[in-house]
Amino acid sequence: MAVVSIENNLSPPETLQKLAESLTSLLPLLSELADIIPRDALLWKLKLLKSGAAYANSRLHAVQAEVLLPASGKDNLLPSGGEADRLFKTLKNCRVRYFKDNGHTLLLEDGINLLSVIKGANMYRRGRQRDFVTDYLPPTLNEFKKTFDEDNKLFHLALSPVMMSTLTNGKIVRGLAGVPDQGPVLFMGYHALMGIELSPLYEEFFKEKNTVVRGLGHPVLFGASTETSRQELSRFDTVSMYGGLPVTPINMYRLFERNQYVLLYPGGVREALHRKGEEYKLFWPDQPEFVRMAARFGVTVVPFGFVGEDDVLELVLDYNDQKNIPYLREWIESINKDSQRVRDSVKGEEGNQDMYLPAIVPKVPGRFYYLFGKPIKMKGMNNVLRDRKSTNEVYLHIKSEVDNALAYLKRKREEDPYRSISQRAVYQATWGVSAQVPTFEP
Repeated sequence: MAVVSIENNLSPPETLQKLAESLTSLLPLLSELADIIPRDALLWKLKLLKSGAAYANSRLHAVQAEVLLPASGKDNLLPSGGEADRLFKTLKNCRVRYFKDNGHTLLLEDGINLLSVIKGANMYRRGRQRDFVTDYLPPTLNEFKKTFDEDNKLFHLALSPVMMSTLTNGKIVRGLAGVPDQGPVLFMGYHALMGIELSPLYEEFFKEKNTVVRGLGHPVLFGASTETSRQELSRFDTVSMYGGLPVTPINMYRLFERNQYVLLYPGGVREALHRKGEEYKLFWPDQPEFVRMAARFGVTVVPFGFVGEDDVLELVLDYNDQKNIPYLREWIESINKDSQRVRDSVKGEEGNQDMYLPAIVPKVPGRFYYLFGKPIKMKGMNNVLRDRKSTNEVYLHIKSEVDNALAYLKRKREEDPYRSISQRAVYQATWGVSAQVPTFEP
């Protein structure tokens, strides 16, 4: 009670002085407390509380249920952060979301939505076990506004992404008019460094198509193995909220069965965590992992390309650099030792799915460009189901379309008069920040 009214921005001497004054003001209340609660009753209650706490703590290790702990960083009434540290170590299935700038009444404060936190932590479920397909709840309009109109507003404003698609007649247009309105649809493309292309893609599909693209990702993105007792909300939570789920054949099968929009990166971790000089290089395995399943459900495949990471980020220390540094090499080995492996049977660089954290530095922002290619309808391709050669031909055709989209965007962005952020800033200052900035002619 004594510290609740003390401001957080005071110097240590001022804080001590305020605390002393607050304690002094509480002294007259002590005599009244004795009238309300007799001394013996108070001692009995304190002993009972201590005994109950000791028993509860002794049984925490036996708790098997999933536990989500929202913890406050500026709780002046209770040591929320310290308690989160203790419970995180004791409880077997515990995940923490730490809000460093919030106080004791965390769930009553603006900007905190408990359901959003639960969904981001992948802990919302309808049954005994979490089902990533059927338990998924799409983001609400308020969640969408918070993500893109608040949290990522400056990021998208600075990049002014250009989305283009290809109509069935081969004409390239701005926007997503060339993307089918009905599923099942499988989007396949280049995975940029650290998945930097995902956020604008989520936003555009939600705005223009009023739908969520279910992205298939590495299982480590959806687990708790790399989390800490002071885990803050991260991009992983955003990926989960906007449809992300572990990449498995059964998950893909069930999404196609429900006519969903599905996003798959055949290059996987190796592509998203590429090395220096490997921008826009595809690391797709030789096996056509998905083609037959797509043909079975009559899926429409949309190959796409993305260009722009080299205008925003510079890779300073890559996987090869870090493997030559003893401390970092040990850290990489430790995080990959117990993580779920993907494509262990694939040889070469395409099978190297080791996780690591690239050291990057930002550049003066350029611009993001997306091109969704001409839809490839798999319906009626019965030969793909029976003939391995036909399957490989379709797979290589899709891969070549992605390469063509990348080459097209790298060439055409040189013609964009608004590729520079300074030119876009002048345009937006003239026409307003909400105005769509022009780009090159397709």
